[in-house]
Amino acid sequence: MSKRTLFNYFSSGSSNTPENDDNARQQKMTRVEFWCSDIICDPGKRKPIDEYPFAIRDQVKRAYVLRGPTQLANYTFPRKWQSGEWRSFQAHWFESYDWLEYSELKDAAFCLYCYLFFEPGKPEKFGSNVFAKVGYEKWKKALERFNKHADSISHKNAREKCDDFMNQKKSVTRKIYKYDKEEQERYEIRLSSSLDVARFLIMQGEAFRGHYESSSSLNKGTYLELLDWYKGKVEVVKEAYDKGHKNCLMVSHHIQKDLTKACAEEVMAVIMDEIHGRKFSVLIDESRDVSIKEQMAMILRFVSDEGKVLERFVGLQHIERCIAAALKEAIVGMLSSHKLSISMLRGQGYDGASNMRGEFNGVQKLIRDENPYAFYVHCFAHQLQLVVVTVSTSTPSIADFFNYVPLIVNTVGASCMRKDTLLAKHHDTLLQKVENGEILTGRGLNQESSLARPGDTRWGSHLKTLLRILVMWEAIIDVLEIVKKDSIKPTSNGGAFGLIGKMESFDFVFIMHLMIELLSMTDILSRHLQRKDQDIVEAMHLILGVKDSLQDMRDNGWEPLFKKVKTFCEKNEIEVPDMDKEINARRTSARRRQKVTNMHFYHVEVFLAAVDAILSEMNHRFGEVSSELLECMASLSPKNSFSNFDVDKVVRLAEIYAEDFDIGHIALLPSQLRGFIGRVRRSQEFLGCTELPQCAEIMVRKGMHRSYPLVYRLIELTLILPVATASVERVFSAMSIIKTDLRNKMGDEWLNDLMICYTEKEIFRSISNEKIMKRFEEMKERRMLIPQKIVITPAEE
Repeated sequence: MSKRTLFNYFSSGSSNTPENDDNARQQKMTRVEFWCSDIICDPGKRKPIDEYPFAIRDQVKRAYVLRGPTQLANYTFPRKWQSGEWRSFQAHWFESYDWLEYSELKDAAFCLYCYLFFEPGKPEKFGSNVFAKVGYEKWKKALERFNKHADSISHKNAREKCDDFMNQKKSVTRKIYKYDKEEQERYEIRLSSSLDVARFLIMQGEAFRGHYESSSSLNKGTYLELLDWYKGKVEVVKEAYDKGHKNCLMVSHHIQKDLTKACAEEVMAVIMDEIHGRKFSVLIDESRDVSIKEQMAMILRFVSDEGKVLERFVGLQHIERCIAAALKEAIVGMLSSHKLSISMLRGQGYDGASNMRGEFNGVQKLIRDENPYAFYVHCFAHQLQLVVVTVSTSTPSIADFFNYVPLIVNTVGASCMRKDTLLAKHHDTLLQKVENGEILTGRGLNQESSLARPGDTRWGSHLKTLLRILVMWEAIIDVLEIVKKDSIKPTSNGGAFGLIGKMESFDFVFIMHLMIELLSMTDILSRHLQRKDQDIVEAMHLILGVKDSLQDMRDNGWEPLFKKVKTFCEKNEIEVPDMDKEINARRTSARRRQKVTNMHFYHVEVFLAAVDAILSEMNHRFGEVSSELLECMASLSPKNSFSNFDVDKVVRLAEIYAEDFDIGHIALLPSQLRGFIGRVRRSQEFLGCTELPQCAEIMVRKGMHRSYPLVYRLIELTLILPVATASVERVFSAMSIIKTDLRNKMGDEWLNDLMICYTEKEIFRSISNEKIMKRFEEMKERRMLIPQKIVITPAEE
């Protein structure tokens, strides 16, 4: 008898098998969805509406209508020499025709309404050979063609269909599902309550969903639990949910995502209104999230109407391949999705990754091939951290010191008991010092702290670790003593014994104080570079100031440092070697009998070598400070009543930005510069001005940006040039709060919407619920709508 197997059973030819019984099951239909990220911005790249699946065709139309036509602001349209003059598409045509779109790819004009609602299913356009007549003919003829199209029956029908499609109050659904006024008012209360809960969770970066959201669950998730709490506190809200239509309670996860999407789109609308028509720069970095996806974050830097430097987060995008070409396409795509052209870009700020800063095939080079005025600046804060990392291994003695620092941190914090002992010992030491009057007391002083590990990629971590070791010195020694006595394993016993000997040596104490002195200077610079409103001119002055301080320390800092180290050693009973005693040269064989004094070793081989290394590395890393572009920008510095102001250098700066200044502007600029410098040196408000952003704000406040428009344009271009990518690092810190291990399945678009609202909290707070609910209703066809409020004017009364 043959063996019965699962394969034989299903292949036996039975009439009940899945292959033969076609009516037993229906084939599962794959769900097709359209996301806002699927919108194709360039009308020349779009596929016809009829090619989209029927199930999502209405979503596609609604998404494109809400986005509006692709009308590029301040874009330099291609020109063509024809009939003895240059002719091109004109930007002011957008103001006259709200349906008009422009394609960079095809250099053609399109009609948005005809693309979405044209009966044959193909977009009616002014493109290809036809555009050669429309774009390059005389303005009068072009306007005649546009007016003819606007008056055509097909265009009018398409526009009427669009208006009817977006007017949900008169749709067929409203005829089928009729609700009384009371039910509509309850719907408005439910929608407003759901939005309030969603806004609170978004602002706090909290999760929405729960593991088990049934009505019998004790924990249905933060969103539903908070909504239940809301209903328990407000009787009107409870009544609206209890008596409301059960198919329109506004609590499903789809509604939660739609509300968040509406919030994010309103925030982006405010940001785009701020930046509309302005030059800007981009700050970009990549990082992995908890689900091991590479996410690229983009921040736009520009100058507002008030003259303030703003940095706005505009979105995350998942990057599958971190090669330069793919990153460049992602950047262009993100800009296009917000109706921004790469031609408006005037600065690029990235980290030091080779795929970003490559001189031949990097992202910055690929973008500059299309736009040569998008100047690249390597993140100054990142370069400064590379200086710190290099200095930490500049000499064998310093490298050996930093090898022992992580060992001390790991040994002292290896267990909860050791951490608790460290904090208790440090607490007792602080109490004793307070009683002896050695330290001051006050608000924020002498806070509880623990040791932090230094990291090459964490800005300021080296200095933070050394300062903690210095402050908690006695407690660390006591804990190591306890470890030495109580450890059963010889490895732990011997490790603690060796660390105590290393810490209580003059070498360790001297290098620790030396590195604290050096890293304190770079840390001050790093904190200044991380300011959002920091400009490139002030950054150059700060870098030069740090170099001067380092040079002064090299010339005059030995005696104060040695005195401080000697005082510390005497206080902690650490032996100070005789500086005049000759010893065998370190790191050399004793057979060579090469003798040097202790003074020579500590002063020359450690102190001077470390200072020279950091000076050399700063000159190497910040070599672009001496570039022609930044030297010309330095002439605009307002310090000391514009003491560095040079008309020739400022004119040269305008020549570098040839796209923004034509020959006529260059001819007028010297006279404007002389009038500007004379006025600011006479004005009292500019006397205390030391930073360029402050100067721009004063100019706007006094109306000088209209009197000297060319000068203000140069100041704007200087201010938008990026300095550091600290704002992008803050975005990734926020991403680690929103997308956690428990929320690692979060979709990219859902994450992007939450990140936009969470990062731009100031804008998000200022947006009213009415605007968000209106956009929420326009996003999709809704079962119920908010009732219209009739406003009665005093005249009607």
